[in-house]
Amino acid sequence: MLNRRNFLTAAVGVAAAGTLAACAKEDGGGSDSPGGGKAITLGFAQVGSESGWRTANTDSVKSAAKEAGINLKFSDAQQKPENQISAIRSYIAQGVDVIAFSPTVVKGWDVVLKEAKAKNIPVVLTDRSIETSDDSLYVTLVGSDFTDEGRRAAKILEKVLEKAGHKGPVKIAQLEGTTGSAPAIERAKGFKEVMDAEHKDDWKIVASQSGDFTRAGGKQVMAAFLQSNPDIDVLFAHNDDMGLGAIQAIEAAGKKPGKDILIVTIDGVKDGFVAMSEGKINAIVECNPLLGPQLMEVVKKVKNGEKVERWVKTKESDFMQDQAKAALPSRKY
Repeated sequence: MLNRRNFLTAAVGVAAAGTLAACAKEDGGGSDSPGGGKAITLGFAQVGSESGWRTANTDSVKSAAKEAGINLKFSDAQQKPENQISAIRSYIAQGVDVIAFSPTVVKGWDVVLKEAKAKNIPVVLTDRSIETSDDSLYVTLVGSDFTDEGRRAAKILEKVLEKAGHKGPVKIAQLEGTTGSAPAIERAKGFKEVMDAEHKDDWKIVASQSGDFTRAGGKQVMAAFLQSNPDIDVLFAHNDDMGLGAIQAIEAAGKKPGKDILIVTIDGVKDGFVAMSEGKINAIVECNPLLGPQLMEVVKKVKNGEKVERWVKTKESDFMQDQAKAALPSRKY
């Protein structure tokens, strides 16, 4: 079992599954592949469209499926686990060749994945992992190492503090991702690992709350943080969008983001790089959303019964503020 990216148990009726199946978009090729054989049908259950990162991820999956000649059935769960379960059940009923999904939360998937296994439909996780009692319920995960992203955020914060000439104790506010999701759990874990090991005496998280990976959430929660902790030195946001929302709250409070409050975020979306080039974000830890080509390659191998790695990791980089202007033109998302 992978230790990566809570679920409220819900009874999902046949009518709900039917409704979601009717609403699910279908993209990609038709019944035949470019090579003349029968096209692979992939059922993909996306988390939602909560951020620029997620939009880029969806676009990558759709375009890669089309390029690969894979018949894509797509659904948007709107960040609700019960919607993803309905979508997966719909794909099982339709008899797709492979199911892929980016889990909204870590727990609660065993029942529906056992249903897929009973129908001999392989499951591929994308972006986020799950906790399961049976590792055989999915074939592989295509995605990032979120715990390592948290560690990287802590290490780059060391550079940010040094560059800013900050001395003495550091009061940190943390904007967490969606409660119960793998990136929220693991990014916080990785950051705390470095903090406890190397900065136990000088770094302190004085406020930590979920902003649900959205700009609106980041703005609202950061405004509350500043009310209760007006002397925050650093903001660590689990994604760029929450950080961008927080910038609005910081400015509304009469403070300068990137100077009065140093900001480190994770993702690397174009809007984040724009803010970094303007001096409002100090560093970004990249989490690559362009997983589509890797996913389609894995789907083909899985359908053909070929062996795949248990975890197909993505390649990522870290960026300081002085690198933003040069990197911005080449950002693809």
